[in-house]
Amino acid sequence: MYSVGFFAFKERLSAELTSRKSLNALYVHFFNVYPVRSASKHLSFVIVSMNDVLINPARHAGEPQLEGPCLFFVNPGETRSALQEAKERGGKKHFLFHSNFFAFTQPAPFYLAGPAMGAPMAVLTLEKLIALGAQQIIVYGWCGSLHSSVKTGDIVLPTSSISEEGTSAHYPVVGKSEADADLRQKLFDTLEASGHTVHSGPIWTTDAPYRETRSKIKEYGDRGILAVDMEFSALSHVAAFRQVQLAAAMLVSDELWHKSWQPGFQGKKFRKLSKTIMKTLLNGLCEDVVMAC
Repeated sequence: MYSVGFFAFKERLSAELTSRKSLNALYVHFFNVYPVRSASKHLSFVIVSMNDVLINPARHAGEPQLEGPCLFFVNPGETRSALQEAKERGGKKHFLFHSNFFAFTQPAPFYLAGPAMGAPMAVLTLEKLIALGAQQIIVYGWCGSLHSSVKTGDIVLPTSSISEEGTSAHYPVVGKSEADADLRQKLFDTLEASGHTVHSGPIWTTDAPYRETRSKIKEYGDRGILAVDMEFSALSHVAAFRQVQLAAAMLVSDELWHKSWQPGFQGKKFRKLSKTIMKTLLNGLCEDVVMAC
């Protein structure tokens, strides 16, 4: 005999199976386990109670409640531009670890945070932003090109990422974590309309930029992996785990597919371009929040 509880579970399961994002929450709610799909595509489960986690991200008294989208820049080289934008737009500064965090109220609530370089620090910052209420996060960073079609000064919108960093494994999710398709499309439309060359595709995230070997660069480039960064795979895992929307725009700062490394981030032209892109992304956030009002 099936209990009433079983039929209630079956009914909710049928409704929830259509959404991969809600499936994670379903497993946690009913079974107190996290689903994990291995490289061989087999589904297994990790029993980890939220009560077993010692430190949970939280919003504390006096901290702001986020009510709009957030632009999260990861590269410290963008700090001066971010501070200038915050001053010009009348942003109110709040505490955010070793980073900067500004809240804006005009034309409607939106937010600017960063920098937080590398997967661990970026995830620490993202977790706090989510705890404060962030539901839509745009990540702005730099990346190195792995393919001859992707040039310095172009912009890459990652669809997914090969993870070779150590943080994302602590956030098990079903299947492959990817950028939010709707946010990524908005980024594409905004940046292309501003005259930028934009590419969409998978990237590679690593903790060790000084261990990017020629053989691996060639292998990944031949497989259609467009670029390499240090944060995206971890951030997209956290976004999937916490069930928030996240997408990224990455300015190509150097080219790795040549016989020798070709850095392109040292000149004034590149810095001016990066500053322009940040302004474009912030303007895009403003337009989105106005349309949503």
